[in-house]
Amino acid sequence: MMRKKRRSSVDKSESAAPPDVSKSKKSRTTGHQSKTTAQEDTSIDSVFGQFLHEAGVILRQGSTSNEIAVDQVVFQKRLQQRLKKSPRYPSIVQEFITGLESHIEDPERFRNCLLPCVPRLVLVINTLFEKLPEFMFDGAGEDGLNIPRVIVNQLKWLDRIIDSKELAGKLMQLVSVASVEIQCDIITSLPEILEDSQHSDIARELNALLQENTQLTVPILDAFSSLNLSSTLLAEVRVSVMATLSAVQLEDLPVVVKFILHSISPSDALEVVCDLRKKLELELCVLHPVLHASQSRMKTSSSSQDSVALVLDGIKSAVRFQKTTSEAWLKAIENVDTAEDHKVIDLLVLFILHSTNANHSRRGAERVLKVKVRAGQIQEALLQKTFRGYAQVMRGYFPSILALAQSLLRSPDPCVVPFGGHMYRLSFTAFDSYCQQEVVGSLVTHVCSGVGGEVDVALELLCGLVTEKPSEMALYAVFVKGILDYMENLTPQQIRRLFHLLSGLAFGQQQQGTHIQDDMHIVVRKQLSSTVPKYKRIGIIGAVMVVGSMGLLVETMPLIFPLSGETYCVTALLELVRSCSESSPEAAALYYDELANLVLTCTLDPLVPSNNLPSSLPPLVCPRSFPFPACMMYNLDDEESQGGIAINLLQLLSDDLQHKGELWSQTVNNKTQRRVSPLCLSPFFRLLRLCEEQQHQGDLEEIDALLGCPLILTDMDVVEKSESLSKPEREFLCGLLFQTINWFREVVNAFCSQKDPEMKMKVVTRLQNITYLQTLLERTLAATPGYSPPLANFDGESTEVAPVSSSSAAPKKGKKSKKAPAKNPSADSSQLEEGTEAEETQQEKVQEATRPGVSLVSYRHFFRELDMEVLSVLQCGLLSRSLLDSELHSKVREEVQLGPAELVFLLEDMWRKLEFSLTAAPAKRVPFFKVGHTHTLVGFSHLQQKSPKDIAACCVQLLPTLCTHLENCHNHFQTLLSENQGVVDASGLDVREHQLLSSAYQLLLQVLHTTFSWSGFSQPEHRGLLKKTLGVLADRLKEGGPELTMDQLIKNSFEYLLNFHSTVPSLSIALCLSQLLSTVADRGGHQATYREQTATLARRFLCQEWVTTSGDREKGPKHNETLQTLLSIYLEHTDDVLKAVEEIAGEGIPELLNSAKDASSRTWPTLNRLTFLVFYKGMMGVLEKAVRKIPPGTLLTLCCVQVMSEKLLTWNLAVRDFHILVNLVKVFDNRPVLNVCLKYGRLFLESFLKLGMPLLDFSFKKHKEDVQSLLKTFQLSTRQLHHMCGHSKIRQDTILTNHVPALKKSLEQFVYRVKAMLTLNHCQEAFWLGNLKNRDLKGEEILSQRSQGSDEEEEAGSPLPQEQSEDEVLAIIDF
Repeated sequence: MMRKKRRSSVDKSESAAPPDVSKSKKSRTTGHQSKTTAQEDTSIDSVFGQFLHEAGVILRQGSTSNEIAVDQVVFQKRLQQRLKKSPRYPSIVQEFITGLESHIEDPERFRNCLLPCVPRLVLVINTLFEKLPEFMFDGAGEDGLNIPRVIVNQLKWLDRIIDSKELAGKLMQLVSVASVEIQCDIITSLPEILEDSQHSDIARELNALLQENTQLTVPILDAFSSLNLSSTLLAEVRVSVMATLSAVQLEDLPVVVKFILHSISPSDALEVVCDLRKKLELELCVLHPVLHASQSRMKTSSSSQDSVALVLDGIKSAVRFQKTTSEAWLKAIENVDTAEDHKVIDLLVLFILHSTNANHSRRGAERVLKVKVRAGQIQEALLQKTFRGYAQVMRGYFPSILALAQSLLRSPDPCVVPFGGHMYRLSFTAFDSYCQQEVVGSLVTHVCSGVGGEVDVALELLCGLVTEKPSEMALYAVFVKGILDYMENLTPQQIRRLFHLLSGLAFGQQQQGTHIQDDMHIVVRKQLSSTVPKYKRIGIIGAVMVVGSMGLLVETMPLIFPLSGETYCVTALLELVRSCSESSPEAAALYYDELANLVLTCTLDPLVPSNNLPSSLPPLVCPRSFPFPACMMYNLDDEESQGGIAINLLQLLSDDLQHKGELWSQTVNNKTQRRVSPLCLSPFFRLLRLCEEQQHQGDLEEIDALLGCPLILTDMDVVEKSESLSKPEREFLCGLLFQTINWFREVVNAFCSQKDPEMKMKVVTRLQNITYLQTLLERTLAATPGYSPPLANFDGESTEVAPVSSSSAAPKKGKKSKKAPAKNPSADSSQLEEGTEAEETQQEKVQEATRPGVSLVSYRHFFRELDMEVLSVLQCGLLSRSLLDSELHSKVREEVQLGPAELVFLLEDMWRKLEFSLTAAPAKRVPFFKVGHTHTLVGFSHLQQKSPKDIAACCVQLLPTLCTHLENCHNHFQTLLSENQGVVDASGLDVREHQLLSSAYQLLLQVLHTTFSWSGFSQPEHRGLLKKTLGVLADRLKEGGPELTMDQLIKNSFEYLLNFHSTVPSLSIALCLSQLLSTVADRGGHQATYREQTATLARRFLCQEWVTTSGDREKGPKHNETLQTLLSIYLEHTDDVLKAVEEIAGEGIPELLNSAKDASSRTWPTLNRLTFLVFYKGMMGVLEKAVRKIPPGTLLTLCCVQVMSEKLLTWNLAVRDFHILVNLVKVFDNRPVLNVCLKYGRLFLESFLKLGMPLLDFSFKKHKEDVQSLLKTFQLSTRQLHHMCGHSKIRQDTILTNHVPALKKSLEQFVYRVKAMLTLNHCQEAFWLGNLKNRDLKGEEILSQRSQGSDEEEEAGSPLPQEQSEDEVLAIIDF
């Protein structure tokens, strides 16, 4: 049977040998013995031997190779001619083949014929097929010759194949029975053996074979890559290959991935890549080697990494040369919407895309990574997993990893910055020393950039690396040391971190970094000896941080003895700082503050040198030089107590004033004499208090007399006649008040954490003293314009905190982050920022009774910073104690509780702290300040010692107390409304109490809003803290019960906060509540659940009349800002934006037009002529945004009648709303309204052209009347816009005319776009074009342009003559 098939493949009619010739050898033997090994074969006597000899080939015996004397082509030609010229042709051909078969029956001769020493002789294909099974299962011989492989090689690149189909069949038969090795050889040779016509058939057979035997995956895919296949067949093969992906051996995976990616087309790229990404489980590739117990762990791990590297190289090759593939990968990763679904391959592919030279893929990878990190879908856990399992593979993409980390760290979005930090940290940990050096160098670059956010994060990362990898970081200490040259733009806190970092390297247990100790000492000494205050501050801060790091080496050893080794260095450095800071009270005060921070944050017990203490307090005797008579005030201790102390502030300030301009420290008789500056009083007390706390485990009994001791001041009645005092006297009085308030603030800092009830009472009393003194200070400052207060925070530039010169008419405005405590909280709390002019009227009423005063907003930097621990006073309820008479009998019971003024004071301070520390959104990156704005950091030095997480945790602890205060405010206003039947401006109302409680109400909501807005809550590691925070609010609604899920907690919290809506006393508080509810709803990720409730609440507030306690309607710029924000919340959360806009524009505004001049709309009381612009701008903006979100619809979706009708209806509503709003310009024709209309009118028109006109193209035939109606309405709007353009030109108002060119261009585009639509629907004869004359808003022709051709406009209406105006019609459509 084999013989028959063999013979049938030989062409008898043409040249016998050449067609059936394969390359390589040819010999023939007849079995005769050779005389010598080098002699010729005796088979030359046969036809086969004779013909070969005559053609030029000499057959040798034994293992000697055959020889060819002529060129291969000449040999083939001679043999062909010899066969054809034979008289026995064609039978001679069969004899020739028989001779060949006889010759190769001897294995030695057969092997000799296959040797490559003869270029190309005669071997018949069928003969080879017959011989191949004999050697099928033989391996390589002793000489290394693999006979089966050589036989297969003879079949490649044949000159001609007679029956290609039969040849393919025989090859596949051999594949089915051969060993795996021979199968691989045959399969990989198929593209070189078969003709193109057989490629499709053989591909289908190989595809079927692939499903049966995955061992042949690699050779089959190699063959596929060389076969010429149609796109349909290629897709079919790819689907089959994809199906076997999960069963492929790890070492075969790179070939499979490469084939899949190189066989995709642009149309199916996304689908294929998504499927590949889903099935490519690289996580299993790292675990896979564990299954191979026979191999060593290291070898297997290396092979796994190599396979993964090859897979990634295949992906890189595909995305580099095929843009559609790179875009498909980006889209596939973007489509993953949960963190659980993201895989290691996603991060690796993003690194690959970023590493390619194509800008689009580089930018795309960066964008996708930021979006995913911001959404919390790619998290640190996945990054750690990637570095842990694929560090060897990722090493090749280190430049991209570093570039991405740099980009994330420089991002203005604080949500992605930590992820960049993780990339830096893991790169340093996982990679080699070169990469570590690059990481350190990049972080140093971030620090030297001077941009606040980068500097903070980079310093934090460097400090973390020093802690985690001290020995590795010590090698790069010289790089970090270079930051010392760039301290010019660093903030005090950043300088602290820098010296902490360098000290850790220089004085750590690792000896590699000790070489920078001398450099640090040189820098510190140089800065300390400088006469420039800024550099001296840097020196003091740096020296104290170095002391802290050096002190860690000696641990608990006293710093005064023994004076040896490190202890001596620490003491010497402290002495140096003390001596250098004697030159000015500001430097000394900073030294005390920095030492206090060191004591607070370090485990040391530093003993401050005794000569830093004043030798004694100033005497109580009052010299005549005092500007005012002395008076002992604010004594909280028993008057009968003996041996009491007093703080003689009056004498301190008087001496300071008397010696103004003199040196603070002088040398007389070789002795240094220093005055006691009032600036050092509070800092020194802070240092003393912290040392006492460290030594006595928080007990301050030794110094508790300072809490209640009196102060020697002057009678504060002098404030009432401050206007009659001289300027120096007024300034002296202001300084006295500032120092008194700062002393009390530091006292409150010290004793706020004490548990003794009597001390708590005194702390609350001191808060009352502070709030009262601030009212006096406000009035004194009003009479002292241009006054510059004494410094209270010494780690910043004095020029950075200089206040605006004040006057009695000073505006009460200031940035939120700069607000200062004040007696009149509504003047400087948050409602000053978001409040109303009506509240300003209330303030004026209070001020008329209490004399004019200025806001302390711009003076906040001149008050000592309150610690976070002070906020615990909010938890104090009613405090009481019994006062005893001389016979120890209870005489009277004294009660103290936190009043509204003190509550506002504490809440205001808390809100400022949270605004500074808890970053909410990219637009509110409070800690990330730019260079030149370091003054915003002044007053937060203590706060910066704590992490945002610590501050958020502190808020959670205080949350139950805040909720209690919130409920108390709610109950107060609820009682007030019920007693006065809902009348806010009822007679007998305590205006000041109402104002304070309103401030407290708003501040409480703002504190909650800032807390819930913290971006850290979106990070997985803080999810538990978020759950705890929501649990506090949920428990207020319903205590106890089983543990709730996150969604249940959000639901209960939302319901709890929603209960407060009925008692909000002002629009600004209503806005705070709405924002808080929206933020809480966002935390669950299912905001749609609460959208309706939020919109309903906002609508209720908009439909409510807001009046002040004086009965006047709220108004003013601040009221308008608040109203605009609230309106945007309503329109953004409502289900049907177009309906909401139509309701306001179609009902509310007509009611306003029909009402009196000062009246409001009946349905929308907040809508009046003063707030019309707010509503108009809000509606135009949201309408334009809404039409941009209308899906354009594809040809496929628009074929659905229902979808087309719905979209057409939506555009009809939008155009109708737009027409109503544009026509309002005829009534409200002032400049701001025109500006809004021109701006948003153009944007609406552009959206209509881009999204609406394609819909009209497809809808015209089926909905002709609807399209006609829509165009009629829209034409009226465009005509009005045209008139507005003319009006703007006549007025020559540049603000308005700036919009005209772009708007007119869009109007012209609209005309021709309508013409194109009619042409598309074969109605072009219905279009007629004319000229439209320029007119003003009243419709009168602009005479100066009568002769000029005007712009073109489209008329979408009926062509009836009576409906046309000869000078207005430009384009007519006749349907």
